[in-house]
Amino acid sequence: MEARPHPNQHARLDALHSFEVLDTDPERDFDEIVKLAAATCGTAISVVNFIDAERQWFKAETGLGVRETPIETSICAHVILEEDFVEIHDTLEDTRMQDNPLCCGDPGLRFYAGALLRTEDGLPLGTLCVLDYEPRRLTALQRDTLRVLARQVMALLEVRKALRSADILRREVDHRVKNSLQSLSSFANLQSRAFSSSDAKLALSMLTTRIDALTLLHEQLYHTDEHEAVDLGAFVERVCDQLSGFAPPGVALRAETAPVMVSPQQAVAVGTFLNEFVANSFKHGFPDGRAGEVKVDLVADEAGTVTLTCSDTGVGMPVDLATPNSGLGMKIAQVVSMELETELDLRNGLQGVTASLAFQAMRP
Repeated sequence: MEARPHPNQHARLDALHSFEVLDTDPERDFDEIVKLAAATCGTAISVVNFIDAERQWFKAETGLGVRETPIETSICAHVILEEDFVEIHDTLEDTRMQDNPLCCGDPGLRFYAGALLRTEDGLPLGTLCVLDYEPRRLTALQRDTLRVLARQVMALLEVRKALRSADILRREVDHRVKNSLQSLSSFANLQSRAFSSSDAKLALSMLTTRIDALTLLHEQLYHTDEHEAVDLGAFVERVCDQLSGFAPPGVALRAETAPVMVSPQQAVAVGTFLNEFVANSFKHGFPDGRAGEVKVDLVADEAGTVTLTCSDTGVGMPVDLATPNSGLGMKIAQVVSMELETELDLRNGLQGVTASLAFQAMRP
């Protein structure tokens, strides 16, 4: 006797499909549940099954050896029309099963007990059930165990559904943020060509370097679980990897970093400074095809003091520079220094220019 459709069949199937569990590979978490159910109840078979429109499909099974069977022979298709728990001591004494080939065959399934797998809205998706080839009865403890394990199956499904939803939302946010940052960067670059005012150029230059740093920081936060703190060492490596693509021929950019956690705000400030220093080194430090190196060092001590040192082997700053703080790059560096609550140490070294920032790592 084939089971009639569930009264809320359309909503039930929509709920089932929303979990995206049908036709997925076996998984250890579900396999262990059916093994425990069979061992606890002393039965030959246990399955986690879902009732689709035309079939019942098994997410996990032990003792059965198949992944799905037709809906016409499904015992669980009858059970999802019942209450929370169903136990059939002898299937051949149940009018619904007397002509079921799974029960009438040799050997036939003579015992069934199943706990419903229900959504939070009460819609039955299938069952966690145990079956055997001989009539029998479960103890109260065995029935309670099946109920608990069924709730564990639904908890696994709900958690995985929530994680998928969060990932979809995260991807959408990531897409929109990247598009917005790209649009801002393009706008700032276009506007910088239209203004002659030094104040406007400073503001737009600061905006551009900030956007570049924010873009890389966003990518790092998106691809990891870092949300409240940032591995500055990894972030600096990413900034340098991107900037190395703009190096003049014969000029290498090298970074040596250590892992240190800082706030996202500090990471953006460091990224802004790095962008400015390296861009200036590439532009002014190696004229006439001169070869050399730009180096970035990041270290941290046990007290949480972070030291960032940027240097190059270029021509250095002119010794007769009358107003060393008047350039756009210097003004940006001064703003960054204030944000990091430190002082910039900028000087000509034995070769080229060296700039250092030492600041206290902060966590949100």
